[in-house]
Order: sequence, then structure tokens, then C-alpha cells
Amino acid sequence: MDGERDGREVAERGVPWLWDQWGVSRMDTLPANPLSIELSVSHRRLWWHVADEDEQPERWDVSADIFKLGVCGDAERHVADLHFLVADLSGEHNLLDGVAVGEWALEFIAETVIDPATGRLCHELEQRITPGPPRMVVLRHVEVAEPWRRHGLAWVLLASALHVMAPTARLAACRIAPTDYQCDDRVLAELESLRAGVMLEKIGFERWHEVHIVDPRNPALVDAGIDLLTRWWPHRD
Repeated sequence: MDGERDGREVAERGVPWLWDQWGVSRMDTLPANPLSIELSVSHRRLWWHVADEDEQPERWDVSADIFKLGVCGDAERHVADLHFLVADLSGEHNLLDGVAVGEWALEFIAETVIDPATGRLCHELEQRITPGPPRMVVLRHVEVAEPWRRHGLAWVLLASALHVMAPTARLAACRIAPTDYQCDDRVLAELESLRAGVMLEKIGFERWHEVHIVDPRNPALVDAGIDLLTRWWPHRD
């Protein structure tokens, strides 16, 4: 029991890009029908950044909320926040201009994603993903509101948000490492990072060169919500 409690405490304090609690709870304890959740996607930029090069990387936010006609208490209507950055892969912009994406992402793009000889995506990656805009979505942060935690919604909402962004980029990526966790117990931090990796792979991600990547057009992202749909969709007796 102590180990289980410690795991929940680590998850509550959280990894920078994911705030949701591990564990299994009864789905009927949710504040509202999860099929009433709608995603609002917004792109933030300064009003005077009118040229494409002014806003590199682009900042995209997704808010998950119970839609207005959904039956839900006002305090529980907000479900989650997801934050992304979209980095250019075309070579038209200096990668150093995208320092906000994080050191790991800059290194990943420069040393792994892009072939330095051609300035284009490396051949191996070209074979793994479908055609699309030469851009990469970097997952920065996911936070599920307290009343909605412990139900696995973070992964379903993440999968849906990435699929919505499919026209925006060719691939999405995130890195999970034990050092991301605010925890003094190295073994526990390692366990939590492994669990997160398993969940990402369940919704379509694959581990490639120490980073989890997914094609936003991967059908697995859509399939991630099938169990939730099956459980909550109204059926006639």
C-alpha cells in the first residue's frame, strides 16, 4: 500500500508534460459523461508577429471542457489543458530560433530527424510516416483537472488532439525520462516513466532514438477512444 500511495503522490506532483494520476477508478464516478467533452484548439501569437518567421515555434493550446448543453456542475466543466509547440522541419528557419521547444527537441531534429546531407527528413523516418507538412508537433504539457483524474482521459484526449492537428504537421514527438519526475526515489521515477511510455505506445506512439513519435494520421490515435465510446454511448435495451 505504501508503494501505491507513493506512486500516486509522484503522479500528483507530476512530470512537467503530464499531470494525471495513475490508478484505476470506476468510470461511473466521473463528473459527467465524457462523450460531452469538446476540444477547443487555439493558436497563440503576438498581434504584431505577422510573418511566419516571427513565430517559431508556433504555440498551440487545446482546452477540453464539457460543452454547454452537457449535464455537469460548473466547477467540473473544465477537464484538461494540453499545450504543444510546432517546429519547422523545412530548413527555412534557424533551429536556434526555436529554442522554446527544448534542448532535447532541438538535438532530436538536428541530429536525428533531419538528414544533414540533404536538409530533409532522414530516409528511415520518411518510410515510417505519411506525407504531410514539414513540421513537428512537440508535446509540452498535459494537465487533467482534479475531478477527472485517474480515469485514463489524458491519453484519450491527447490522441484526439494530435489527430485534430494532423493537417498541421507531419509527426508528433515527446520525450519521457525519469529525470522529468520530481521524485527522490530513482526506482519509482523510472517506473513512472516506463508506465507513461507504455500508455503512449497504446495510443499509437513508438519509441525511436530515445524519443516517442507518432504520425498524426495514425488510425491508432482514433482507435484510442473506442473503449470510452463503447462504455458511454447510449444503447437501447
